[in-house]
Amino acid sequence: MKNKLLIIGASGHGKVVADIAIKMNKWQSISFLDDDKSFKSSMGLKVIGTSEDVFAHIDEYEIFVGIGNNTTRQKIHEILETFGASIPVLIHPNAVIGNQVEIGNGTAVMAGTVVNCCTKIGKSCIINTGSTIDHDNCIEDFVHISPGAHLAGTVKVGQGSWLGIGSIVSNNITITNGCKVGAGSVVVKDINETGIYIGVPARRV
Repeated sequence: MKNKLLIIGASGHGKVVADIAIKMNKWQSISFLDDDKSFKSSMGLKVIGTSEDVFAHIDEYEIFVGIGNNTTRQKIHEILETFGASIPVLIHPNAVIGNQVEIGNGTAVMAGTVVNCCTKIGKSCIINTGSTIDHDNCIEDFVHISPGAHLAGTVKVGQGSWLGIGSIVSNNITITNGCKVGAGSVVVKDINETGIYIGVPARRV
């Protein structure tokens, strides 16, 4: 493990990621890269360049993509993997992680989250504040589970999907790739077609 961490993205999501990293107390120094050159610091941490500068730091730093947009995060994460970057997992000390949980690199697990036993979470996911993921879930790569979302047991969420704040997914449900589930929506049956789903019960719009 390298003792320096570099976070790509110094605004909203990046700041929360940095806060987790600080609380984990694993790195001697933490810095940002951001394409907005007006950013000189964030969270009291220096912005040392833009995202294009990442390759100059790849041997010295562990690198984490602190960008909320699933598509952008996936693109940058996959470039970093191609170039052999060391990409950590960030888990807030106040998260509760059950036994036999697998979490892929580049994933951030926020404060107050509960991930129950035998769940698999892919790479570069966001498991956001106060969300709960029950037993035997499969969360594929580049998924965002928003704050306060609740997934019952044996749920599968396909790659790149986004579950909005306060959404609920009943047990034994599969949600296909690239879906967006609106805030407060309740998913009670499988979603097999990519799209935007809202309401109680959730319906495609």
